Amino acid sequence: MSTLSTTSATPAFGAALAFEWTKFASLRSTRWTTAAVGLLTVLGAVFVGLSGSLQPDDTVLGGSLTLSVVSLMVAGVVGALTVCGEYSSGTIGSTLAAVPSRGRVLAAKAVLLAGMLFVIGLAACLLAYALGDAILESGKYAQGELFPSLFGIAALFAVVGVLGLAIGTLVRHAAGAVVTVVALMLLPSLFGPLFGDLQRWIAGATPTAALEKLTQTSDASHEAVGSLGAWPSLGLVAAYSVVLLVLAVTRLRRRDV
Repeated sequence: MSTLSTTSATPAFGAALAFEWTKFASLRSTRWTTAAVGLLTVLGAVFVGLSGSLQPDDTVLGGSLTLSVVSLMVAGVVGALTVCGEYSSGTIGSTLAAVPSRGRVLAAKAVLLAGMLFVIGLAACLLAYALGDAILESGKYAQGELFPSLFGIAALFAVVGVLGLAIGTLVRHAAGAVVTVVALMLLPSLFGPLFGDLQRWIAGATPTAALEKLTQTSDASHEAVGSLGAWPSLGLVAAYSVVLLVLAVTRLRRRDV
């Protein structure tokens, strides 16, 4: 009897995932913030193409995805708001009552976020590249390696969304979580030069550094973002995002809410 009651009290992962989708789709703030991830990327390609602001050593891919750095920050904010919104509205208690397994709650949120952001990131980057290639003067810039780089960029959007989710779970307050996400993306690059030769290690481990390498922008010099390759950089960001998510699950299990 106890086994049956425990099983019935804990929904299967698919049910938990559907529950998270219902909550996510019902919140206007998360819907619009998620849409902004794709919209900013596409608008950036149009702006850069029309402004003629690319450097001669830039690529069509890198130039078209200039605003993907901002979109990446927004992806992290989406992840943070996914859980912080529940804390601010007080619905986190209902969520944990409906799905008592707290690890399953965060796993469902992470899978939902990663899946959505991967698809949105891939579609937006493809459209941005197509627009940039159409607007920019033909033959003036190198094209850049489109595949498999676009898959890596889309995966980075997914990873940063999960990173934001972990930070939001640990911080619990929307403003603090958003500031933390943005600081993680920006501050290492801003203050890296103050650390001399350590700059490449400090700035090179950030999601923005991985993005610059994947987009093959001319700003991705070894001095600024380190000599680690694009895919190892993505792997490094994914690794510490998973570590933070595991830490978030542990903290969530130890807290009352």
